[in-house]
Amino acid sequence: MVNYSDSQLDQIFSALSDSTRRAMLLRLTDEAMSVADLSKPFNISKSAITKHLKVLERSGLLNRTIEGRVHRCRLEPKPLAVVSEWVSFYEKFWNTKLDALDAYLTEENK
Repeated sequence: MVNYSDSQLDQIFSALSDSTRRAMLLRLTDEAMSVADLSKPFNISKSAITKHLKVLERSGLLNRTIEGRVHRCRLEPKPLAVVSEWVSFYEKFWNTKLDALDAYLTEENK
């Protein structure tokens, strides 16, 4: 089984559960952005943007740096690897079960 912290996984899944936060992460895949640039396509208040960014920061998915008066955001992909490993474990588990079921059904139909 994969080594991960339950609270870490909870924070990551919680952060990813919101479509606005997922859209923010998608915008950050190509380059780091200022908060102002990152928030342009979202029709929500600045305080709502700040709350979303804090959730992403707590989950480890976003790194924010300050350059003068400009806050720059960058995607941190490491937490996504934790999620990928967690999902991979269950994918292998279910594939094994489904392969066994397929073998059983194939044998029964002979």
